[in-house]
Amino acid sequence: MQSKIAVIGLGSMGYGMAQSLLRAGHATYGYDVNPRAAERFQAEGGETETLAGIAGTLDVVVVVVLNAEQTQSVLFGSEGVVARLKPGAAVMACATVAPEFARQMAARCAEAGVLYLDAPISGGSKKAGEGALSIMASGSAEAFAAARPVLDATASTVFELGDSAGAGSAMKAVNQLLAGVHIAAMAEAMTFGITQGVAPETFVEVISQCAGTSWMLENRAPHIVAGDYTPHSSVDIWPKDLGIVLDAAKSAKFGAPLTAAALQQFLAASGSGLGHEDDAAVAKVYARNAGLTLPGDT
Repeated sequence: MQSKIAVIGLGSMGYGMAQSLLRAGHATYGYDVNPRAAERFQAEGGETETLAGIAGTLDVVVVVVLNAEQTQSVLFGSEGVVARLKPGAAVMACATVAPEFARQMAARCAEAGVLYLDAPISGGSKKAGEGALSIMASGSAEAFAAARPVLDATASTVFELGDSAGAGSAMKAVNQLLAGVHIAAMAEAMTFGITQGVAPETFVEVISQCAGTSWMLENRAPHIVAGDYTPHSSVDIWPKDLGIVLDAAKSAKFGAPLTAAALQQFLAASGSGLGHEDDAAVAKVYARNAGLTLPGDT
């Protein structure tokens, strides 16, 4: 059955999810602070009504913004969508946020008669566009049922992690710990290899077939080889995400030294003006400190 779905946040992930919903036959509305993104989506078949005009008829609102602050603004800000939704409509929140924040948003939605699915996403922009994301979700059975059309259209794997918000965001924090550390470790290993006479392209060819590989290495290292730092996932995402991990670790009285070390490298990259480049650009920090030249550098 066709559902009426709004995707708020048409960045690299949200845009791909909106495209996947269109392909699945849903009436899909796309909104973004960048009007060009919304216009592009409408040109591809997205619906054209304003959010204020159709909010009360929506079945699901998918929120794919950067962080907790933007999520809260979308849901409960001066033009927040929750107050305009019909009873029983669902919010599917996809940003990486602290588990406690997810629980707070779920409680506020419940007060308004709106369902909330804590649903962080993983897989990158390519899988978002293919409808092949992994989604780490938690919420009530009713929230899962209401969001099922979105889950079916956008994900190849949906992990159902519990009947209340927070569990999905906790699992995403675990994933982001590993992902951020893996990117920093890849950058360190590749630039170390250069000091030993190992060309970046040889590094990718060999290590991707050896025990030291990771999904992040295989996905990000080719960006460095190509000298292409077009941001599929930017450097500036990691101070936020690894910061969430460290805040949660502090609350649990848990030491996370590898996370802290990776965070420092991303902060150095951001402070060097690389914040809006692809997160593989963290390799430039290592290269600069070692006096190395990476592919594409002049």
